[in-house]
Amino acid sequence: MRQVVDGDTFNCRDGRKVRLTGIDSPEREQRPYGEQAREALLELAPPGTSLRLEGDVAPTDRYGRVLAYVWVDSMLINEALVQRGWAVLYTVPPNVKYAKRLERAQQEARAHGAGLWIDRGFDCLPSDFRRGKCLSPP
Repeated sequence: MRQVVDGDTFNCRDGRKVRLTGIDSPEREQRPYGEQAREALLELAPPGTSLRLEGDVAPTDRYGRVLAYVWVDSMLINEALVQRGWAVLYTVPPNVKYAKRLERAQQEARAHGAGLWIDRGFDCLPSDFRRGKCLSPP
């Protein structure tokens, strides 16, 4: 990994842009939640970390980003972000390989008030924010 863009997107050293499959984190404009999610990804996989990218059915999104489940050793980063409350489940068929696993992680995070669940950071889901359905907190 070369650079973290936000909580669910990063750039590789080889120039590829990667979007974590099956999850969605707050947008950078969703202050302060977007920055908190970005920091969580940085903590799990700092720049220079060797990652293993695992694809699903659709290899890229409409923006040309590589869609991947991202592993650091035996840790699935996508799942870790959801478990820790920094991302939510966001499946886009046909890429649903780990959907049930991510759903369980979200249920646990929400039940335990992990990350943004305790701070009401998911009162406005990232997908709703992108559609202009809610405003970012001051």
